[in-house]
Amino acid sequence: MNLANLLNNYEEAVAMILFGIGFSNLLLQKNLIKKIIGLNIMDSSMYLFLALKGYINGRKAPIVTDGVQSVEAYINPIPSGLVLTGIVVSVSVTALMLSLTIRLYRRYHTLDLDEISTRLKKEGM
Repeated sequence: MNLANLLNNYEEAVAMILFGIGFSNLLLQKNLIKKIIGLNIMDSSMYLFLALKGYINGRKAPIVTDGVQSVEAYINPIPSGLVLTGIVVSVSVTALMLSLTIRLYRRYHTLDLDEISTRLKKEGM
């Protein structure tokens, strides 16, 4: 990959680095709260990437003002709508995960996923 190309698209590179940080956090951490944080970092990186792909330099938000109705004057509103929808879903999923984490902590008195699975195996026998 060419360095000039990377410098021109540094925003996308930042989004991919954030995704990698979130994914590695999701895979390597044993604490459930840290896993939820990793998933939120991954979500945020995808929203950043989608927003970057939907933006076009020199164009405005698709709100008709001053009688300008040309399609070339505005950005595509679909990526923005997808990002907003994704944020709403992400907040809902995070709230559900946190509530389930609270229930697990009340039952097992730990947030360590290995410890919880060990205790589950002992209960099953």
